[in-house]
Amino acid sequence: MTQALDMAALAEPVADLLPDLVALRQDLHAHPELAYEERRTAGIVAQSLRLLGLQVAEGVGGTGVVGTLHCGGAGAGPSVGLRADMDALPMVELGQHAYTSRHPGTHHGCGHDGHTSMLIGAARQLARTHQALGLCGTVQFIFQPAEEGKAGAARMIEDGLFDRFACDSVYALHNWPDLPLGHAQTRPGPIMAAADRFDITVRGKGGHAAQPHHTPDAILAASQLVAQLNTIVARRIDPSESAVLSVTRIEGGHSHNVLPAEVQITGTVRSFDAAAQDRIEAALRATAQGVALASGTEVQVSYQRYYPATINTAAEAALALQAGQAVGLQAEVASRAAFTSEDFAFMLQRKPGAYLWLGQGRASPGPEGERALHHPCYDFNDDALPLGVRWLCEIAARALAAQPTSR
Repeated sequence: MTQALDMAALAEPVADLLPDLVALRQDLHAHPELAYEERRTAGIVAQSLRLLGLQVAEGVGGTGVVGTLHCGGAGAGPSVGLRADMDALPMVELGQHAYTSRHPGTHHGCGHDGHTSMLIGAARQLARTHQALGLCGTVQFIFQPAEEGKAGAARMIEDGLFDRFACDSVYALHNWPDLPLGHAQTRPGPIMAAADRFDITVRGKGGHAAQPHHTPDAILAASQLVAQLNTIVARRIDPSESAVLSVTRIEGGHSHNVLPAEVQITGTVRSFDAAAQDRIEAALRATAQGVALASGTEVQVSYQRYYPATINTAAEAALALQAGQAVGLQAEVASRAAFTSEDFAFMLQRKPGAYLWLGQGRASPGPEGERALHHPCYDFNDDALPLGVRWLCEIAARALAAQPTSR
């Protein structure tokens, strides 16, 4: 830090914000929207930011919103981006709350309603305290669409996010039910895995189940392929490295006495190292062709690398932990990365920054699913709202107190 700031001002109670933030979070939960359909959510975000006097841009990367807060004059000082995701999941909610999803088949099962509410809360807090704090620089409040597998971060970047809205660094958080409320973790280097998807089609000719000698057996070939795919990580990847390959779907056939002409296999690969990622894809393709040759079937492979690994820069990861400790969180270095993935990775490929896990584990007993991400009963813990607001504000203050570096 290069200037003395009254950081205690950011620890002022945000209790007066909480009733509105809880109401907002529960309203967003009741009205979830899927990737690139977050029009109602984006409208609420934009209106909330405009009421604070921020410059607001809508439609960034489809339905993304960016609010800009200038502290100490436009163009002065460093700049920092704070990002929240807005989209929900295509799944049925089974929760029993007054604010349960009103959109059948759509559910805020990952807590993005909480992330959006916390970032709006941080914007409100910083808008009213930045002058008293003497902050100098720019805060970009980035509300991103389509995190759940649709690469909204990449689309915002393609739409000129970092060209139009200067960011020397970027930060984001995700609620983490595995951590107790009041705890937080991050780490330098990889924190979330790269996510790949493979789709394999095994084709025979089809025929009578009583005459298997007349046709290559697509089901048998697919079964052999599934078994061999599950040896790739164990036998092709250095044991000191971490990777996961999982087959998640196999489909083929409609009758007990018909050998199908086609079987579909789908799965995912998670890894942290690009070289390991290359080796796994090459091994998967070679294994598929080997099974095709041995079985007389035709095998077609589609392999999509849809999210890179989320990799924190060391200085920003340290700042994220320092900010957490400053606002009373038990913030610690995570012992290992997670195999889940996150498209904030695209932003970290372009800018230094860090991604934090914010604990939201519930102390009181309740439905088990409330504590599991992507579960039909999952619900964000509103007690985490003030913790996220304070951390985001502290990050902004510390980032603006630092001199930007050329990277």
